[in-house]
Amino acid sequence: MGIKEAIILAGGLGTRLRSAVPDLPKCLAPVNGRPFLTYVIRHLQSQGIEHFIFSLGYKSEAIIDFLRKDFPSLYFKTSVEDEPLGTGGAVKKACKLAKDKCLLVTNGDTLYKIDVEKVAGVHCLSGASCSLNLKPMTNFDRYGVVEIDNHCVIKSFKEKQHYESGLINGGVYALHAHKFLDENLPEKFSFETDYLEKFFQKRTMFGLVQDEYFIDIGVPEDLERAQVELKV
Repeated sequence: MGIKEAIILAGGLGTRLRSAVPDLPKCLAPVNGRPFLTYVIRHLQSQGIEHFIFSLGYKSEAIIDFLRKDFPSLYFKTSVEDEPLGTGGAVKKACKLAKDKCLLVTNGDTLYKIDVEKVAGVHCLSGASCSLNLKPMTNFDRYGVVEIDNHCVIKSFKEKQHYESGLINGGVYALHAHKFLDENLPEKFSFETDYLEKFFQKRTMFGLVQDEYFIDIGVPEDLERAQVELKV
């Protein structure tokens, strides 16, 4: 059973990027003449994603205009926040528009070139609530670490600090939409803190290691790196 639907979280204010892209939502930051979101959508399309739900907030009109102009045949819906709901609230609102039981959740300012079929095979067949894609990293302090056991079940989440090596949460999830909506979570909450870290011991959650290309353009230096590494 494959995953054909994806939620892309693209409602962030992008405050750390304001110096580099003052007038745009973070996901529309230009990379080699194309908005960064172009690369995210194209990768997901290459992995068999056919239906998109864009979770929008800040300057949502700019993103909708971009989608209509650059992806005129894309099948998409929009979930627009009137006020910031946090990552969890954004996913919850967008999930209500989903038509599939299993879907992908990712960020519009992160490109993590995972194999969707690999995570779908484990996630959908197991009936897991959520499956995280984990990126191996060395010498980092921008991310916390996720620990898994020999069966890929999540054991712990560790806080941000300097690590010599570890597995980071790559921000791409396979989510069981119905189970997530049944959790009776509030309207505003953090997906990472209030869902993943609170529920991983009570629900079935897997962490799948995918050592694939990863870039998060949340800081100016990584936006610069994207200009070198990403080609149209």
